[in-house]
Amino acid sequence: MTATATALPDTVRLGFGRLIRSEWIKLRSIRSTWWCYAILVVVTVGMAALLGGAVGAPGSDVPEDALKGSFVSINTASVSLTALVVGVLGVLIITGEYGTGQVRSTFTADPGRTGVILAKATVLAVTTFVVSIVSTWIGVLLSTALQSAKGAEVAIGDPSVFLPILGSSVYVTLLALLAYGIGLLLRSSAGGIAVTVGILLVLPIVLSGIGNLMRQQWVLDIAKFLPDQAGMQLYTYSYTGAQQDGVVLNGWGGFAVLVAEVVVIGVLALSVARRRDV
Repeated sequence: MTATATALPDTVRLGFGRLIRSEWIKLRSIRSTWWCYAILVVVTVGMAALLGGAVGAPGSDVPEDALKGSFVSINTASVSLTALVVGVLGVLIITGEYGTGQVRSTFTADPGRTGVILAKATVLAVTTFVVSIVSTWIGVLLSTALQSAKGAEVAIGDPSVFLPILGSSVYVTLLALLAYGIGLLLRSSAGGIAVTVGILLVLPIVLSGIGNLMRQQWVLDIAKFLPDQAGMQLYTYSYTGAQQDGVVLNGWGGFAVLVAEVVVIGVLALSVARRRDV
């Protein structure tokens, strides 16, 4: 028996909603997705609970500013680790399709490629943000109870506390999208993960080392615009009267820089993906 492929009429097109549903099915069907998100949850909740129980009771003369800063640090200490986890996931969800050849059928369903690429990015961003924020606030509730038992009372609803904790989930989500763009651009799991890890870990250390050894502030200023340094401003508590040398990015400034980097990489990757062969 011979199977005959029938082309769809030109009037039939996959809407963005259908592309979203298709990408959601793919995302939850991949084993690496479950592993990465499981690690994110365990690390986020575990570190918040561990530090909430380990940090000692504050003295009666501890300033409120220091108390709030300590609480924010307890609940965002896991971000440097979870950022790497979602970075790996962001690369794998696109390079995995290139590796198996499934991307051919994906692009056949959406010949223009833009819709399916944006749908995959949307599913990745929404899922990552939801998983991150739920696990983060579970950790917040646990650490709050543990710290309250030691006499460290912090108002979670205080904007100076609430916004950095919320910002940690925004940061993790943006890094997942940045890694996704890198993976789409390189089409290689090993290459994409290496570049992502290099940008997040190696490059900041190199620039910081050069800047400190040569005592060149402009090198240290450049490092502040790297994704991890700029994004760090999203979940860093702002101490009253704190002074910094060189370029200073606040939370909104760091957010703007990181979003710009995600957009630039994303647009470049989308442009290349639309032009080249699979």
